[in-house]
Amino acid sequence: MDKTIVTAFMVIISIVASVTVFNSMYPAIQQSSDAMVNMKSRLDDRMKSQVEIVHASGELNSSGAWQDANGDGRFNVFFWTKNIGSNRISALDRVDVFFGPEGDFARIPHQNTAGGIFPYWTYTLVNDTSWNPTATLEITIHFGGTLASGRYFIKVITPNGVEDDYFMGL
Repeated sequence: MDKTIVTAFMVIISIVASVTVFNSMYPAIQQSSDAMVNMKSRLDDRMKSQVEIVHASGELNSSGAWQDANGDGRFNVFFWTKNIGSNRISALDRVDVFFGPEGDFARIPHQNTAGGIFPYWTYTLVNDTSWNPTATLEITIHFGGTLASGRYFIKVITPNGVEDDYFMGL
């Protein structure tokens, strides 16, 4: 009879221990699963997003001197970035733009966050109403004065981390 009671207690203790272990581990497993699904979704988004800077130029005349070609009172650098991925890219004002002489570039703020201080950048969608696949984004960097001649570096990073860079001569 004593063995029966001890065996019953052991069975009950085993069941309680199993339930306790399950209740403590299940939330961690569920949270880990959610994190994996979220990471897969972000990775999938990055894999389907691609951009390419296809051309860049400054407001230069035929002899290579700066001129205010568009009459806005500033000297601008233009570059065109194409969405060559299969995903639409949104939040365009959150794109990071880096520009400067080779080896000495800096992040250029968007016009909304620059506070009216040069340089800053603006954008225009050239052939679509949003930055869909095959659409081109024209980015204009506005400067208060002219830039020195030389080789310049441009880098664009989308909000989801996709990037491209380009070297141009001025």
